[in-house]
Amino acid sequence: MDASGSSSKAPLERLQKPGPWPHRIEPFVPRTDHNPRELKSWARRTGFDPNLSGETSSVISDRDTADEPQVPGRLDLENGIRRRGDAFPRKAEIEPAMGRGRIGAEDRGVEIGPAPAKVEKEKRKVTVEPLGVGIKNERREVGNELLLRVKSDEPVRNGHDNGAAPVFSVNADEDPKAEARKDERGVEIDFSSDEQEPEDPSGYKQPSDFRSTVTDNPGIMLLMLYGIQHYLSLAGSLVFTPLIMVPAMGGTDEETAAVISTMLLVSGVTTIMHSYFGSRLPLVQGSSFVYLAPGLVIINSEEYRNLNENKFKHIMRELQGAVVVGSVFQAVLGYSGLMSLLLRLINPVVVAPTVAAVGLAYFSYAFPQAGNCVEISIPLILLILIFTLYLRRLSLFGNRLFLIYAVPFSVAIVWAYAFFLTAGGVYNYKGCNSNVPSSNILTDGCRRHVTIMKHCRTDVSNAWKTAAWVRVPYPFQWGSPTFHFKTSFIMVIISLVASVNSIGSYHATSLLVNLKPPTPGIVSRGIGMEGLASILAGLWGTGTGSVTLTENIHTLDATKMASQKALELGAVPLILFSFVGKVGALLASIPLALVASVLCFTWALIVALGLSTLQYTQTRSSRNIIIVGFTLFISLSVPAYFQHYEPNSILILPSYLLPYGAASSGPVHTSSEGFNFALNALLSLNMVVALIVAFILDNTVPGSKQERGVYIWSDRGTLDFDSASLEPYALPANVRPLFRWAKWVG
Repeated sequence: MDASGSSSKAPLERLQKPGPWPHRIEPFVPRTDHNPRELKSWARRTGFDPNLSGETSSVISDRDTADEPQVPGRLDLENGIRRRGDAFPRKAEIEPAMGRGRIGAEDRGVEIGPAPAKVEKEKRKVTVEPLGVGIKNERREVGNELLLRVKSDEPVRNGHDNGAAPVFSVNADEDPKAEARKDERGVEIDFSSDEQEPEDPSGYKQPSDFRSTVTDNPGIMLLMLYGIQHYLSLAGSLVFTPLIMVPAMGGTDEETAAVISTMLLVSGVTTIMHSYFGSRLPLVQGSSFVYLAPGLVIINSEEYRNLNENKFKHIMRELQGAVVVGSVFQAVLGYSGLMSLLLRLINPVVVAPTVAAVGLAYFSYAFPQAGNCVEISIPLILLILIFTLYLRRLSLFGNRLFLIYAVPFSVAIVWAYAFFLTAGGVYNYKGCNSNVPSSNILTDGCRRHVTIMKHCRTDVSNAWKTAAWVRVPYPFQWGSPTFHFKTSFIMVIISLVASVNSIGSYHATSLLVNLKPPTPGIVSRGIGMEGLASILAGLWGTGTGSVTLTENIHTLDATKMASQKALELGAVPLILFSFVGKVGALLASIPLALVASVLCFTWALIVALGLSTLQYTQTRSSRNIIIVGFTLFISLSVPAYFQHYEPNSILILPSYLLPYGAASSGPVHTSSEGFNFALNALLSLNMVVALIVAFILDNTVPGSKQERGVYIWSDRGTLDFDSASLEPYALPANVRPLFRWAKWVG
């Protein structure tokens, strides 16, 4: 270097020399160990594939990135780091350690030949280049390249990845005590040793804070306890839909109790079906709120609005036929393999606003109903927020009871409070009949008190008196389903929305319990099974389909229970309770103000869970910001335009149901009345508008896969998982022959 470096000695003399000059630094790894031909030849002989090993190890040479655009703090994981076990491009070149040199040293003022102390310090410093995961060699020579490993055991939560956060570590032999550092661009890199942590034989690493893994079997008693705990935390989502729909259908208290019992039966059976034959993720199947809004649209259509005789049964049979048709379409979509093709077009940018719109669809119903009795609705809402936010970290007997049981605890406390108010005569009005509030409309003095008594009193329901102790729900209990094009077409589109909702739940759940993301075949199998489950719901007469509950993701995180067997055993009491008519009657007697208050929280949670899907995208991308923001706004504004066309018989509908009467008098007018009804209905539904707008924009506006957060199953090139890592998704051996006819891929 003395001879060759004399020309650059003058400018270098102005820099302070940190140690002996010149200082010779030997390469970290001998040149012969990094002969690329030898390594590739060894890989061919042994069949070694770094992409299946859970981590990728390669020597990365310095690259001149002067021509690349520099974006501070940004990681282009599309070209470099991908997902779990696929840190660098699959065909990365392994370069030998070259002779010493420098890149851009004159521009950066870097002195050649640093002292040994500084060299040891700089061994731990790695700079991640934006737009290409490059490795800078600042203040050291090119020949001294670092050996990098990328570990992907933990899911990403920083919003810049699509499943796993890369952890760069220096070889333990070179720097066993390396620490997390930041480069000058503020990108933090976590260094750790190369020591491998023991993994589960199934191929995934379960989070340490989960009490029960997906395949755990801690004993039947613990499994039963975990399962009951799981369903209790979802109580509101399981039974509150009939409390809204049946009264709107003109059903009696007895019919409300019967529908709740049927809902418990179908939910228990379909959850077991999904656990064995579906995606096999720890997800509860139930009456999703995706079906509530279209159900209310059909209920409030003009042809049923003025019915008096058997109104409930007429509407329920119509809903049954529509749900069955939509569910058949969903089953065919999954089992035919079409879902695998559609998955390539559905990404987090589509899922996030669609799921969020499901919760936003009921803003005109929730608090307007709860506000009819603020003395019990406001305390209930505050109590739920206190339990879930302020007391969420409080642990009793090793359990965060207030977080897990926030809804049951809050409902029980406020329900008891409402009972004392009712018994104390707070809602007694002179000359008004408290047992049959509807009869009070005949008296001018009592007419204004009808709504308060109906929403606040705990004794207005006759369900407990009229319900039988033993009642077995059975198919066609309300009569044979009726089929019409206009309602069936609505439910076909809603089944697509439900499928998109489930796709987001599958992906989020797999990351939460630290499983490998399901393949397209597994997703298709799950969607197909949900279609079959919804057919059962239609035949039994729940009024809605039975699909994955989005709120289940929050429940998994709160209960720390991910066992398939626990959900299966927990579904057994659900089925048994469905045969006890008094259980459904007890739930049917919950005051409407309490129901609406709980749903203010539940629907808000759905909005938050939907938007949280954006963490798998580049949230700071202007492309994504515009698409999601515009989609959410237009999903509220377009339905408001259609809902502006008020129904012809406006005096018959309560104010909170007016938005769902737009289908009968919307702006679309063609020669086909059925088509008019279907199109007006669909465009008055927030989740449908959100799905259409987000789907079109995300698939037409240019954007990289990393920017869009493309799900890993959409990229067939990344589906090279070890078969052991997908073992939790595998169908039981004695069940697989039954599904040979299915055409799913993967």
